[in-house]
Amino acid sequence: MSEQKKHEKAPLKKTAAQKVSKVGSFTAGGMAACLAVTFTNPIEVVKTRMQLQGEMSAVSQNIYKNPIQGISVIFRNEGIRGCQRGLIAAYVYQIGLNGSRLGFYEPIRNILNKTFYPESPSHKIQNVPINVVSGASSGIIGAVVGSPLFLIKTRMQSFSKAVALGDQTHYTGVWNGLRTIFKTEGVIGLFRGVDAAIIRTASGSAVQLPIYNIVKHGLLRNHIMSDSPALHLTSSAVAGLGVAVVMNPWDVILTRIYNQKTNKYKGPIDCLVKTVKIEGISALYKGFEAQVFRIAPHTILTLTFLEQTMKLVHSVESRVLMH
Repeated sequence: MSEQKKHEKAPLKKTAAQKVSKVGSFTAGGMAACLAVTFTNPIEVVKTRMQLQGEMSAVSQNIYKNPIQGISVIFRNEGIRGCQRGLIAAYVYQIGLNGSRLGFYEPIRNILNKTFYPESPSHKIQNVPINVVSGASSGIIGAVVGSPLFLIKTRMQSFSKAVALGDQTHYTGVWNGLRTIFKTEGVIGLFRGVDAAIIRTASGSAVQLPIYNIVKHGLLRNHIMSDSPALHLTSSAVAGLGVAVVMNPWDVILTRIYNQKTNKYKGPIDCLVKTVKIEGISALYKGFEAQVFRIAPHTILTLTFLEQTMKLVHSVESRVLMH
């Protein structure tokens, strides 16, 4: 038997992600996302403001022209604190959103694999529809859990005394924001825009992890790359580009719904129609450069860190079980 056939028939071993518990998956996913967002939050601030400039106006605004110029404008006017606006909210949000999205992906995928392929070990199966459904389902869980924090984060990041774009809401911190909204609008106010959040996050989740896994396993199966950090980076980069293309229109809509003080938008579809009617279809890709500039490194960092945090959590869980 040739070496190639031996490789082809070699069984796929379970990864650390497939061995850890649900709590372990949630913990590892949250840790990875928080580490990543520390580096990418300034780009998120620029993206938010680029998506709001020229809102509901036929006349375009170009205060923030691109991610690099945008960060320099914010730094010049507001300093490093301006570049890291909403960072604490982003941390808490990432724990809820990505902890759920990344943490529940494998458990949901395993349940579906066992349901539809009961005769095969679930960790060996790479079925595209199941991967897509698993990604979207875990994304929806994350979107609902993290929605109030995304709301606070968006409003904190859009606020600027130097350059006011869209509705301006000032919160001194995460708790102040949550308390203020709860006092004035109740629980419903905290979940304003959750329908748009579900659409946005489900669309991104539906492509992120499936593309990552397909690329990763394809490169391994065809012996193009070995299991290494370079493999994880390559798979993550491709997944990040896919996420940016699919998610940006819904991201623009979500940013505007979250940032509104009044009810200028009744929901995501109303926002979509009004935005396209007044600003043109290109408005749905406002901030796309920042989206790519953010999502690519964020996806690379998150999924690369995830490989390591999953191994760490698996190691801890194994030691606990041994005792």
